Amino acid sequence: MIMVTGANGQLASLTLQELAKRDAPAVGGSRSPVDGQRRLDFDDLATLDLTGVSTLVLVSAGYAEDDQVVARHRAVLDAASRDGVAHVIYTSLTGAGDHLGFALAHRATEQMVKASGLVWTILRNGLYAELFGALLTWTPDGLESAFDKGALSAVARADLAAAAAIVAGNPTAHAGKTHELVGEPITVTEVAERLGVAHRAIGLGKYRKRLLTDGTLLPFQPPMLASIASGVRHGFLSNTNPDLVQLLDRPLTDPLTVAADTTAAMHPGAR
Repeated sequence: MIMVTGANGQLASLTLQELAKRDAPAVGGSRSPVDGQRRLDFDDLATLDLTGVSTLVLVSAGYAEDDQVVARHRAVLDAASRDGVAHVIYTSLTGAGDHLGFALAHRATEQMVKASGLVWTILRNGLYAELFGALLTWTPDGLESAFDKGALSAVARADLAAAAAIVAGNPTAHAGKTHELVGEPITVTEVAERLGVAHRAIGLGKYRKRLLTDGTLLPFQPPMLASIASGVRHGFLSNTNPDLVQLLDRPLTDPLTVAADTTAAMHPGAR
């Protein structure tokens, strides 16, 4: 039996859909389970029952401060070792993202996974094309961002979900491997051109001030988002790698189309 954690999140739910298409026996684990899912709350040790799970797809619980994320991942890995899980697949962060504000928890978890005694596979996911599109701001004159002319090797979330399902469906073939799963580099200029609008770049200082005054963001999020902007702007996230194409055995979903569609859906006139 395959279990996918964070089952109601976007990546995990897509992964479960991909596994269902392949008739792979799988169950979702969630702190708020719906029909057919198991309750699995990383903050409640009593719920960490992985009995009967042979392959665990550990989708990063990254929506928190580093210490909390690492503690959550450690707890579920301890439960996996205790309950006889044979193979853990961890959705990590692209190697080019080591400088990003949320990389530490991923690298710490990779170390824990490798030291767990479990057979493992690391999926180093690139940043989502959906995220890139969502981080652009509409103004009366077009689009605005702190990315300047920098490129991001963005990847459609659905492609990453398909890759996770492929690995989970045949984990032995990927034992001890780290896959670098990134897309093709795209820029805000290309997104703006696709949408037929102008793009204006703003400085990182202005962007950070805007983030710090955004009451909808949690405390850890402004530095995280600012690090993404700085990394893209200065060319640190435009790495390419054939792993994802080879895993999927098909062309990648066009990240520019995904990003542009996401941005277009955010236009005030589209709501």
